[in-house]
Amino acid sequence: MSDLLERLRERGWRLTAQRRVVAEVLDGEHVHLTADEVHARAIARLPEISRATVYNTLGEMVGIGEVIEVATDGRAKRYDPNAHRPHQHLVCSSCGAIRDVHPDGDPLAALPAAERFGFTVSAVEVTYRGLCPDCAR
Repeated sequence: MSDLLERLRERGWRLTAQRRVVAEVLDGEHVHLTADEVHARAIARLPEISRATVYNTLGEMVGIGEVIEVATDGRAKRYDPNAHRPHQHLVCSSCGAIRDVHPDGDPLAALPAAERFGFTVSAVEVTYRGLCPDCAR
């Protein structure tokens, strides 16, 4: 069973055939699919699944904190199932490919207290940008 499916089951989330297929499509360490890509892959497993069901299921998974919605540079939102493993993203500025990265250290430590302007910081999002090997050629 995939990590995402296991987390959803532990939450007591009702796993209909449609929800299960969406979760299975999202399984993997470096998965960052758009909703349309999730739908296309889900149809291969469950031909009757609708685009609305995929969008609604993704929205529910984001809402309960089991999937992260990643938006980059005005491109379509992507969905990351690695919601419980601290990481940042490496994004190709040309094709939009996304990879999870796990740099050493605490990114919050890079923000001095004087630069927090009294904010109580609850989360840090770091995005590294560059060209993937294919686009750099």
